[in-house]
Amino acid sequence: MSTALAVFVVQQEFSDSAWKKSAPVIVGEQGATIYLGQDESENLRKVQKAGRQLDNLGVSSAKLSGEGWDFERQWAFANGYTDTRSTNKLEWASNSEALTQTRNVVNWTRELVNLPPMDIYPEALAQRVAEKLESLAPEKVSSRVIKGDELLQEGWMGIHTVGRASKRPPCMLVVDYNPTGNADAEIDTVLVGKGITFDSGGYSLKSSEGMLAMKCDMGGAATVAGALGLAIEQGLQKRVQLVLCCAENLVDGSAYLLGDIITYKNGLTVEVVNTDAEGRLVLADGLQYAGEVGAKRVIDAATLTGAAQVAVGNEYNALFSVDDELANKALSTAAAQRENLWRLPLQPWHKENTPSAFADCANSRPQKGGGTGGASNAAGFLLRFAPNDGKGWLHFDIAGAYHNSANAMWATGATALGVRTIAALLQD
Repeated sequence: MSTALAVFVVQQEFSDSAWKKSAPVIVGEQGATIYLGQDESENLRKVQKAGRQLDNLGVSSAKLSGEGWDFERQWAFANGYTDTRSTNKLEWASNSEALTQTRNVVNWTRELVNLPPMDIYPEALAQRVAEKLESLAPEKVSSRVIKGDELLQEGWMGIHTVGRASKRPPCMLVVDYNPTGNADAEIDTVLVGKGITFDSGGYSLKSSEGMLAMKCDMGGAATVAGALGLAIEQGLQKRVQLVLCCAENLVDGSAYLLGDIITYKNGLTVEVVNTDAEGRLVLADGLQYAGEVGAKRVIDAATLTGAAQVAVGNEYNALFSVDDELANKALSTAAAQRENLWRLPLQPWHKENTPSAFADCANSRPQKGGGTGGASNAAGFLLRFAPNDGKGWLHFDIAGAYHNSANAMWATGATALGVRTIAALLQD
């Protein structure tokens, strides 16, 4: 006999005077009931809030019961009902295989981001991701890790520069998912993820409060890894490569300094004016790799700028691209996947918004937050390294990927917002 709390959805207003009309969920003798209206977007928000409220009430096991539970309503409930440690048990009303598949990958993504930095350092992140993806398709997945001074030998200057002050060496993980069996098969997409497993800010040192959540600075790497994992589970038939740019941004006598100049593999020189603008320095290597292998499309994800979070809040991811057709496809895909995504400005001239008198460009502006338009300027910096002048490139600044504290929609920690959208883009 199931001891799970039954949860029902009803398409009507409730009239029980014992409960406020604003209550997301009503608990009674038969279980919990969520009363829905005519606006489905608001319904999904209410369902997610209901899941959050039941978690707050201490419900550890729930069963979605009765009619009215389509895929998206069930997924919205699961997002709200997932506690930080992903311990709640949930029985689906329908679509159980697809929902379980999605939930397992998303919870794995969240776990990666929520792990403490003592457990998820550069090599550990690379190892966990490689092992996970190889377990999903052992005969179709291969991987290699380029570590420490090997990065210098292969020309990956950004990752090495940012991570060289840590006793745990920086690394680049390259995963090749090739379902064709042909070693010369075309690479459809390269996914690039920012894998800064802890960000002190370097010599542009963060405050203690600003540093507390910086284990989440590898959220971009976790997101693209989760997206590839979900796409593989869903039967992806295209060759895709994953590149994670992994480092700890720490301080010691060997750390990179303000005023240092990095010469990248493509010959571009970059003056460091803010060591806390390190994510773009490592992503530059990943974007160059994508160009070297001739990928048709490049998608990167990063917890890159506070400016994006200021612009779109914690409810949205921010999208940047100079490829209008691909950007519109990403927006429509996100809408279909019920994930909030908003496009922010990016034009070719944004490349000039981080000038330097001493190098081809700087990695930021020497102002707090990179000055006005900081998120677009960061994307403009990346555009310098994107293949084909940005044709076929999408940049996700994942402002909604982590919450420092719980709210009405999400538990404390990672949300994995963006995994479904990027996975769907891989399938398209």
